[in-house]
Amino acid sequence: MARTEDAKVRITHPERVIYPEKGITKQQVADYYAAVMDAFLPGVTGRPTSVLRCPEGRGSACFFQKHEIAGLKRVATVPMEEVSGARDEYLCPDSPDAVLELVQFGSLEFHPWGALARDPGHATFVVFDLDPGPNVTWTDVVAGARAVRKVLAGMGLMSFVRLTGGKGVHVVAPLCPPCPWDAVKPFAQGIARSLAAQWPDRFVAVASKRERAGMIFIDYLRNSRGATSVASYSLRAREGAPVAMPLRWDELGRAGAASAFDMSKSMRRLARQRSHPWEGWDDVRQGLPPIA
Repeated sequence: MARTEDAKVRITHPERVIYPEKGITKQQVADYYAAVMDAFLPGVTGRPTSVLRCPEGRGSACFFQKHEIAGLKRVATVPMEEVSGARDEYLCPDSPDAVLELVQFGSLEFHPWGALARDPGHATFVVFDLDPGPNVTWTDVVAGARAVRKVLAGMGLMSFVRLTGGKGVHVVAPLCPPCPWDAVKPFAQGIARSLAAQWPDRFVAVASKRERAGMIFIDYLRNSRGATSVASYSLRAREGAPVAMPLRWDELGRAGAASAFDMSKSMRRLARQRSHPWEGWDDVRQGLPPIA
């Protein structure tokens, strides 16, 4: 466990209130990331990572940043090719000090790529973001996530689940060896469309808000080069300081909401946790099966 007092990063304006509804300060945000660092860091290490910066707090202007930030001294960057063909330096935090320096620069959320910087053309996982529309209950979200899991299991794919800290959940299947994006995105799209066709009263596979009332949008669009998804244990810039929390499948129903874990609950959970809820992830060896 890292400690901010041991780190080389100085947190300026530590008293600044970042989450006004709870009075959570910038120093407390830094202390949170230091406390969960051992669990958090593996999710971003080696990956180009976008951060959501809220320098004056979550209630003020926030913006995503993926490129090099002037003044950073401890955050690694990696040259990555843009869609246009141009190259730019992308943030790639790989140490506790790097994470804390980004917090010092106002970062609250961390969103890594689904690929490693050394192999950006291949995904190390496929992720399904279940985004519930209005009037969708938590019971419906849980049933939806379990349905995705069942379909993947029927294709021989082991999957894991994460509360997003927002409204929904991520169902994530590791890919080892990594798979090319031009195979991963069509696979994810095919699964989403198949589920929407099989359960048209539960799922939609299109982003139109008009079609999402009472439905769960299966967002497969995070499965492409340069797309990101929130890191496990990342804070969210939402009321109450919720955290993106990985769970065991048998915990999902009891969670009650995608925002069930705030900063303090997350730290207590980690303090008593004997094993990672995604235990076995690193041992999985699976690739993409063909989809009809």
